[in-house]
Amino acid sequence: MCGIVGYVGDKKAEGILISGLKKLEYRGYDSCGISTIDGNNFDTYKTTKRISSLEELVKKKNVDGTIGLGHTRWATHGGATENNAHPHKSNSGKIMVVHNGIIENYLAIKEMLKDNGYMFYSETDTEVIPNLIDYYYDGNLLGAVKKATDLLEGSYALGIMCLDEPNEIIATKRNSPLIIGIGNDENFIASDFSAILKYTNKICVLENNEFAVVTRNDVKLYANDLVEHECKIKNIDLKDEDTEKNGYEHFMQKEINENTLTIKNTIAEYLKDDKISFDLKLNDDDILRIKHIHIIACGTAMHAGLNGKNIIENLTRIPVTVEVASEFRYKNPILDSDDLAIFISQSGETADTIASIELVKERNIKFLSIVNVKESTIDRMSDNVIYTKAGPEIAVASTKAYVAQVCAIDLFAIYMARLLKKVDENYLNELTRDLKNIHDKVQIVLEKDEEYLEYAKLIQNDKDVFYLGRGLDYYTALEGSLKLKEISYIHSEAVQFGELKHGPIALIENGTHAIVICTSKELMGKVISNVKEIKARGANVLVITNQSDFPEEIYDEIIEIPTVNELLSPIVSVIPLQLIAYHVTVLKGLDVDKPRNLAKSVTVE
Repeated sequence: MCGIVGYVGDKKAEGILISGLKKLEYRGYDSCGISTIDGNNFDTYKTTKRISSLEELVKKKNVDGTIGLGHTRWATHGGATENNAHPHKSNSGKIMVVHNGIIENYLAIKEMLKDNGYMFYSETDTEVIPNLIDYYYDGNLLGAVKKATDLLEGSYALGIMCLDEPNEIIATKRNSPLIIGIGNDENFIASDFSAILKYTNKICVLENNEFAVVTRNDVKLYANDLVEHECKIKNIDLKDEDTEKNGYEHFMQKEINENTLTIKNTIAEYLKDDKISFDLKLNDDDILRIKHIHIIACGTAMHAGLNGKNIIENLTRIPVTVEVASEFRYKNPILDSDDLAIFISQSGETADTIASIELVKERNIKFLSIVNVKESTIDRMSDNVIYTKAGPEIAVASTKAYVAQVCAIDLFAIYMARLLKKVDENYLNELTRDLKNIHDKVQIVLEKDEEYLEYAKLIQNDKDVFYLGRGLDYYTALEGSLKLKEISYIHSEAVQFGELKHGPIALIENGTHAIVICTSKELMGKVISNVKEIKARGANVLVITNQSDFPEEIYDEIIEIPTVNELLSPIVSVIPLQLIAYHVTVLKGLDVDKPRNLAKSVTVE
């Protein structure tokens, strides 16, 4: 979850490190720090405030070093204090380390080091790492790093500097992302390429248990046995401006308004001349043999998976189970050789999802991954990948990536349905056309932003908000509820309307705001009855619907959205919920893009 950046070259490092940390701040912002080598000393600055404060602090100093490491922290072990902030230095003063991950056996290592005279000044698991490297250091830094990491249990991405080797950074990783950036007379390390796009688009992706020795003019890559091997350089097809706000006040606002383009790009990638095709190793016979599908994901991606379950089951009649990745990997899942697993992740670095993929691979189960970031860990682990074409998503709360995931799984469902022939071909053709043109409907919804702002004003001071729906609309309610709670800190709960009377209706009282999603003509009668039940108990009801005949006497507010095929409705109906959550958060004066306690990419379990 933390962000790492490192630089070695001919320029002053501090500006480059600060620039990189600004792009990585979405990974964690409990504290931040940089350290450069200045002669025979480390020049280190830390703060528990945001990167902008660190930048101001450094500006007041004369930081001349041309090699350095930076870190922005999402706290796991120990609170947000300067002592716990990275980088961390060894007792000898020779070794400096930044770390993303969790060291599970740090207490045992800490006791061993204490027995050998080492002192500790933080609450972190990270502090054992520089001291452990120092313990093994005998003039061979790479050898000491190798011996130290052999003892570490858990996950890590590490950037390491040593005063005895003032011209090199050592990088290594296990189950946490880390890349090497290749420049001209300068090289970089980073948690992801957004940190270094300003300087280079050439990268080398570190694999687990690899080591990189990074100098100004060279990058040497070593396997776990310290045998040198080739550094495979790849070009990233992105520009630095892709990670800027481009005139919007917040990244989340920008990304919601990019939904139209995201949908167009994702669909156009796989739908050409009304024919859906994917570059997969799964062949037609593999798909025809599928007896059960498992969709595994976390958070927002899991909600996309629930939408996938609905459309796949409707079109293919194949049963689908949706699992939270953190539970799936520990439940000894029942898997069969004719099953298909589908993994969904925006970042491609979600730790629990990666662990679940490893389990599926061990069982020799066919799997497909839906990811947004090329060259991510999940991308590299997968033979079958569908890429969502959302572009960089910086705001912690996922919006456009979610919509792209729903589009991707809709495309795959239609693709399977054509092979299985369980649904009328004319219906599939109509569904495909609707999907191809759905970006126009989304644009209409985006243009009603003033309506969402006005409703946001009604709920900005609430402590509780309820989201209610049936069928597919319940899955949209789950996502809308998550958006509100994660950025506005208002407690919200999504409830299936049919379950309301089995307990949750006890929470409805006079003035309770309830957001109702209704996009099904078939279920509208049931929804109307349910709305009357909560109105009778004093609820204030907003209805988001594409049903023009929804009775006006039973709601307080309404937002009308365009009609689309019911199976595709979540692509459209989620947009008002994203913008309502956004506006509530702005009205409350909170940090939209960096909500408390959260980070964009969950790279630790």
